[in-house]
Amino acid sequence: MTQLWASVDVELKEVYPMNRADVEHWLDRYRHAWSTDDPKDVAALFTEDATYSPHPWPRDDRTWHGRDTIIEKWIGHGDSKASWRFEHQILAVEGDTAVIEGWTTYAPTTETPYEDAYANIWVVRFADDGRARSFAEWWVQRPVPEQS
Repeated sequence: MTQLWASVDVELKEVYPMNRADVEHWLDRYRHAWSTDDPKDVAALFTEDATYSPHPWPRDDRTWHGRDTIIEKWIGHGDSKASWRFEHQILAVEGDTAVIEGWTTYAPTTETPYEDAYANIWVVRFADDGRARSFAEWWVQRPVPEQS
């Protein structure tokens, strides 16, 4: 019996390479890279040929192609210099794909004197080694408070 279960586990792992714990671990590393903007931390998240679509329209020419471009654009955005918080919920994991709902809030600054908040849906497709090969996000900014 043990041998039978062991072979079933191997077969399932090949068909379903990611599980919620794997995705949660990747999200922890993503959050860390977000807070540091360290090129090594960012590189560890993505395959060499990964794509990253940081805009709600991933079919346009704003998609980042390749890990080096992802690192360059990520660091250029500079979120490690901002004060932010991120909460998430994994909505689904099936095969190599995860769907994550996230909420990002940036603290007020002199340029933006209110909390700047976003609701996000991320679709992440993973390679067999657990790095992302495709990342696309759809986001909506919370309406800006009316100035009095």
